[in-house]
Amino acid sequence: MSFWESLWSIFWWMFWAYIFIAYLMALFTVLIDIIRDPKLKGWAKAIWILFLVFVPFLTVLVYLIARGGKMGDRAAKTYQEERAASEAYIRDVAGSAPDPAQQIEKASQLLASGAITDAEFAQLKAKALA
Repeated sequence: MSFWESLWSIFWWMFWAYIFIAYLMALFTVLIDIIRDPKLKGWAKAIWILFLVFVPFLTVLVYLIARGGKMGDRAAKTYQEERAASEAYIRDVAGSAPDPAQQIEKASQLLASGAITDAEFAQLKAKALA
């Protein structure tokens, strides 16, 4: 076997590996879209998945033709909902930082009640003003 024959066989193998990986990505994208689509009811989802199992290549093509136009819209909507939920969670956990005047007022109340010493009050005041 010459060098060129083996080189072309490597290119041929890489081409088919690329095609296979692209097909798997399309298959899983369609599967995720079927599962996430709120307009499809249970039986319709089951039928699409059944066809994906037994006639996968043809089913992916038919799904992309029949329902592919809205796949991007559904994915964008899901992304926006997840992002909004994530940002709300971060805002909830982080809370709002109290302003320095409130921190100093709390520290002075603690000092007046005797819960902290003058040195601790000075530390808290310096930290609030920093």
